[in-house]
Amino acid sequence: MKKTISIVLSVVMVMLMASTVFAAEDLNSYTLDEIVAKAQEEGHVESVGMPDSWANWGLSWQGLTETYGIEHSDEDMSSAEELSMFMNDSTRDIGDVGLAFTQQAIDNDLVQAYKTSYWDSVPDWAKAEDGKWMIAYTGCTSFIYNNDLCEEPMPTSWEDVRNGSYKLTIGDVVGGATGQGVVVATAYAFGGDLDNLEPAFEFWTEMAKAGRIDSGDILLARIQAGEVECGVSWSYNVLTYRDSTPNYDLTVGIPSDGSILVGYASVISKNSDNPFAAALAREYIFSDEGQINLAKAGAVPTRTDVEIPEEVVAATFDPSTYADAVGISDAQHYAEVCEEISEWWEENIIPLLN
Repeated sequence: MKKTISIVLSVVMVMLMASTVFAAEDLNSYTLDEIVAKAQEEGHVESVGMPDSWANWGLSWQGLTETYGIEHSDEDMSSAEELSMFMNDSTRDIGDVGLAFTQQAIDNDLVQAYKTSYWDSVPDWAKAEDGKWMIAYTGCTSFIYNNDLCEEPMPTSWEDVRNGSYKLTIGDVVGGATGQGVVVATAYAFGGDLDNLEPAFEFWTEMAKAGRIDSGDILLARIQAGEVECGVSWSYNVLTYRDSTPNYDLTVGIPSDGSILVGYASVISKNSDNPFAAALAREYIFSDEGQINLAKAGAVPTRTDVEIPEEVVAATFDPSTYADAVGISDAQHYAEVCEEISEWWEENIIPLLN
């Protein structure tokens, strides 16, 4: 069901040639008051890949509804699937894609621009020209470990994982940004980097041959059902998963020897039926309230001019625990690396899992 990035690109290009040209709104030409008024006329925003359990989106969607009266619904999916959906379904308005998918979104003319009133407070690396994508938060590679299912101590490093016996759940690597990010993190853990993925490839081949890779996705429902022994996701997810699973003893932590700090980008569909509601949703996400909501989940807000309450910081990861995480800011380079990972995984790891 999942597709490689290259296949998705081909499908999207065929759709582009076959579809009717859509005249997107110039959202940046409207004042914020006009955006609010028109969004309230639309009354609804449909997101993809932004479920309540991811990065505390649920609290932000609630805030959007309470503040502006905009109703919301979401369908969870991978970054590749989000972009494919944007081309084929005008009812999908806004999504949240991995950094590696941002250039693809622009190259295939799938998104429209909106800069928000907080544009100047967002660093250059976290936004595209005119706001075709904007990164509201970053997170770092993190473990979530089920102590009730595993007899060994929770791993604190990737070397611990290598020496363990539990299965790893990292999600879709062929078409998912989370799984691809995990592979990148292991490259750094074992002496590689974005330009040297061989240490990661060796590690994952070893894990696959040992039968230690769980082919299922890293989802809250699976964690709650006791289907995940050791999961790897982003810091803002593992905290939510732990706190939403009272029936198991779960521990979370950031690996000491291989973690990357990378963001997901807000993208507004060029074919959106509700472009103003989508723009207002992005506006709220970048507001002080929206940024604090993300911080409550353990994410690192992109805006540095927002004061995060001390109690919020205390309830999440101490910044010192991810001080050595490798920050990823070059979207184009990262996209090329993730495409290489996707193709390699499909050719070399998928056959070992069947």
